[in-house]
Amino acid sequence: MFPFSRGQSPHVQSWHGTHVVVTGGSSGIGRAFVRQVVRRGATVSVLALDDQDLAATAAELAIAEMPHQVVATDVTDPGSVTSALARATEALGPCDVLLTSAGIARPGYFERLDDEVFRRTMEVDYFGTLYAVRAVVPSMLERGRGSVVGISSTAGLIGVFGYTAYSPPKFAVRGLLEVLRVELAPRGIHVGCVYPPDTDTPQLAYENQYKPRETFAISGAIRPFTPDRVAASIVTGMEHGRFLITPDWQGQVVARTAGLAREAWFAYFDARVRASHRSSHSGHTTRVPK
Repeated sequence: MFPFSRGQSPHVQSWHGTHVVVTGGSSGIGRAFVRQVVRRGATVSVLALDDQDLAATAAELAIAEMPHQVVATDVTDPGSVTSALARATEALGPCDVLLTSAGIARPGYFERLDDEVFRRTMEVDYFGTLYAVRAVVPSMLERGRGSVVGISSTAGLIGVFGYTAYSPPKFAVRGLLEVLRVELAPRGIHVGCVYPPDTDTPQLAYENQYKPRETFAISGAIRPFTPDRVAASIVTGMEHGRFLITPDWQGQVVARTAGLAREAWFAYFDARVRASHRSSHSGHTTRVPK
């Protein structure tokens, strides 16, 4: 059965036998998504850095006894991405579904961040998305079906204190996917963009080491989502052919009102930052979540 229907809003109709490619699929949201689609009968290719997480993912997929490929890939290198996808395609057939979940974030005060942080984050988060999408879309266009979904962020909708290196690439991912949605939907290809809130992953634990106190004042009291919950929302979004994919109603509100309510968001952030400064000057410290 084709996983997508012609002449209708493109969406995943069946996961069974569908070749799903996931960049950054060895950790966090990507790995949770891999587990969920494998349970639904998909064949999976995981493209990620050659590290312990990738080795653990390979071992887990071997136990599941589902057709799969695990390919060490540097998503910032277009040649590496092209080679990895060629290997995956040779083994499992053309890519039916692509999820780009490889990403990094290094928060901090703008003036204290090194130029390398800005460059590296753009390379991984934006160009790592772009290269993978460019590698799979031509085949999808030939077949008139497919699904391309990328992970942006709430910080790709509104600028968040401390994320001057992270927000711009996520805004860029959002812009890329919005244009692709307009171009590709009439040609049978579903395009989606995920806006997850803070998610309990190793990446978030890393970020928490560097977040300014003002960033914690804005979001520190919000309980992070589980990777499984975010991954489930992506699965559902693909099955329903949605562009806007979020795991919670708050994310839906932000995504739908970010432009219209930008001044209100600025006022809220300013108030939280002022409160953080008052707390600091009075001798109190902002609680850092564990």
